[in-house]
Amino acid sequence: MGSISDVQVEFLEFPAVVSSGATGKRYFLGGAGERGLTIEGKFIKFTGIGVYLEDKAVEYLAEKWKDKCSDDLLNTLDFFRDIISGPFEKLIRGSKILPLSGTEYSRKVMENCIAHMKSLGTYGDAEAAAILKFAEAFKKVDFPPGSSVFYRQSPDGLLGLSFSQDATIPPKEDALIDNKPLSASVLETMIGQHAVSPDLKRSLASRLPAVFQHGILL
Repeated sequence: MGSISDVQVEFLEFPAVVSSGATGKRYFLGGAGERGLTIEGKFIKFTGIGVYLEDKAVEYLAEKWKDKCSDDLLNTLDFFRDIISGPFEKLIRGSKILPLSGTEYSRKVMENCIAHMKSLGTYGDAEAAAILKFAEAFKKVDFPPGSSVFYRQSPDGLLGLSFSQDATIPPKEDALIDNKPLSASVLETMIGQHAVSPDLKRSLASRLPAVFQHGILL
């Protein structure tokens, strides 16, 4: 069996394995990377994003992708779509490098998610209601540097949200939204066709081939 390493993004540490008190499950780090924007010609890093996967993801993804190298995976959208839609839980940690209010942060996330859902024709009344619930969860949250939001995505479409002032996974989720298109769109906007974090995609593509070949012991 292989081992998975930690990843550091600026001052943020993403451990190789985490446990969630909310679910009782352990997840391994698929990859982590920075998310930023170019402002007046300068790239500003705002957040670090880590994507954690249930161990059953290894067998599911390896069946199709175990013979591909990192460069092939990076340039294959279907690989990332299989991560997004695969029948296993994902736990996404978004930690702040620069301070942001919950409203500032969630506004951009929602804009990206709505645009993606509309592009697929999956944005309807249920999704609009889910977006309102998503916005409400962030209204009273502030994100100083080092603080985190956790997105737990279950295969059946539940999206669990929790907030922490550091990298600690809270024992209880702050909100639970039952809407599969919204849940999938959160990760799609991070690692899909119009990814906000190409760095995260590179990390996933570079780390997972070794896991496919050697497995992982949680």
